[in-house]
Amino acid sequence: MKVLLFLQTSQNVGVMAYLPFILILVIMYFLMIRPQAKRQKEKQKMLNALKKGDKIITIGGIHGTISGFKGKDARVVLLQIDPNTKISISRSSISSHANNDELVDTIESNS
Repeated sequence: MKVLLFLQTSQNVGVMAYLPFILILVIMYFLMIRPQAKRQKEKQKMLNALKKGDKIITIGGIHGTISGFKGKDARVVLLQIDPNTKISISRSSISSHANNDELVDTIESNS
């Protein structure tokens, strides 16, 4: 009988020893992994919704207007940065949509 009680007690202690590690993993999931996945989904949704005429900012800080798409699955974006200059960039290098007033001020100051 004493052996049986000892085995049951040691099993409960074993589970309790892992409880802090499990708790840390759960907290890390809700504080770090889940919000990052949510941001990544939002960015992917924004990239998929891009269309001709959208004003964007690249990761490198280049402001411009999308003038078209090329390549398989439209993975390459033609970006017009001023009336005479177009560049090709990867869709994944787009950081965000630009504020319209901010982009107009930038283009007017370059002219």
